Amino acid sequence: MSEVTSRPDDRFTQNYEAYGTMLYRISLLTLGNTADAEEAVQETFVKLLYQAPAFRDPEHEKAWLIRVITNHCRSQRRGIWHSRVQRMENLEEWLPAVRQPDRPILEQVMLLHRRYRIVLYLHYYEDYSVKEIADLLDIGESAVKMRLKRGRELLRLELEEKEA
Repeated sequence: MSEVTSRPDDRFTQNYEAYGTMLYRISLLTLGNTADAEEAVQETFVKLLYQAPAFRDPEHEKAWLIRVITNHCRSQRRGIWHSRVQRMENLEEWLPAVRQPDRPILEQVMLLHRRYRIVLYLHYYEDYSVKEIADLLDIGESAVKMRLKRGRELLRLELEEKEA
């Protein structure tokens, strides 16, 4: 008896359900608005559908998706619109599942420069190691460590200032 495999559209749906929200958050953290973030996710899944390599395992697939969306967002930021305008929309619009005690911290993370936002998000919300983040963002491990350190310092200062 032959083995039954899933249809491509079933696999696509599974991937979208598994990774769509995470990819959207990453793109929103990077691009700063919902329309561009939605477009980035759509482009990423088009590439998954038509240009994806053979994946070793689900972690390889997830890493590939994150790499594709961060590269797409980097390209988008180079455009004239993002060089002139950088806006961050309402947190409620894109992260309704954030627990209430975590919300003030995440709101402060969102106000940081995007180079700190993305590494903090990948490290603390997606549980990636420094090496994995360096590979995903195509930067050195020392750069990731420095961005994490500076991001935490800025976050601590902002939270202390807010409490005072």
